[in-house]
Amino acid sequence: MTEPSPDTSQTARRGFLRRRPVVAVLPLVGTIGMSVGLRSSFSYRDTADRIERAFGMKRVRAVALVVNSPGGSPVQSALIFKRIRALSEEKKVPVITFAEDAAASGGYMLALAGDEIFADPSSIVGSIGVISSSFGFTALMERLGIERRLLTAGERKSILDPFSPLNADDVARVKAIQADIHETFKSMVRERRAGKLTEAEDKLFNGNVWSALEAQKLGLIDGIGDVRSVMRARYGEKVKLKLVAARQSWLKRRLGLSTLDAGHAERSFGLGGLAEDLLAAIEARALWARYGL
Repeated sequence: MTEPSPDTSQTARRGFLRRRPVVAVLPLVGTIGMSVGLRSSFSYRDTADRIERAFGMKRVRAVALVVNSPGGSPVQSALIFKRIRALSEEKKVPVITFAEDAAASGGYMLALAGDEIFADPSSIVGSIGVISSSFGFTALMERLGIERRLLTAGERKSILDPFSPLNADDVARVKAIQADIHETFKSMVRERRAGKLTEAEDKLFNGNVWSALEAQKLGLIDGIGDVRSVMRARYGEKVKLKLVAARQSWLKRRLGLSTLDAGHAERSFGLGGLAEDLLAAIEARALWARYGL
């Protein structure tokens, strides 16, 4: 009696699946470095694990960095940027950025981690600048008869105190700090977009934003496209796109929250946390609103 022959078609299929090129899809969505309760935000701490897993995937041919952010902390943006670039160079894995609604301010800084940048035609790109904002309550306090009592050790400790009149020296000091941060941002653009920028720096680095179609002409991005179409064109129709999702926490499983939001939810069950989250959510909403989003 002859023994049955092995199922060669199934063996071949398993071998083919093992050989399929893999692209890790790493989404970075929301405001950067801002605690906004149950709204979407992220920092270097939140993303470090996902970045490591993206570059550590078996047979990974590229990392698709999906950016949808109006900006936020320049420090957190730079930390995430540096980690992505370090692993890309160490692992010899290219990074391709895809902008969604916005890659603006710190969001554009993240986009620069890509060796190439693509966007939707309606994406908002740019905002290469630095902004600080606050409120002043001195007129309201005077109307309500409220006396401000402020004690400091160090004459500049109360810089830009919202309950004190605006001081010209304080403004000058903050602008000097902004100039340093802006120069760091500009240096990153010069390095990452070397040979691609088509306009003078006073136009590119004045904080303006552009549609993706305009940004492509300026050399701020490389093309128009989405993850699926670009990756298929580059690595074939059978390319496997693997989403690098955040690890699920216990609170996420119980409440159906994202991992990033779960940590904030734990803090927000008190009234103080809720008030803090409300203010942060307003600030995050204002960031998106700057770009009409």
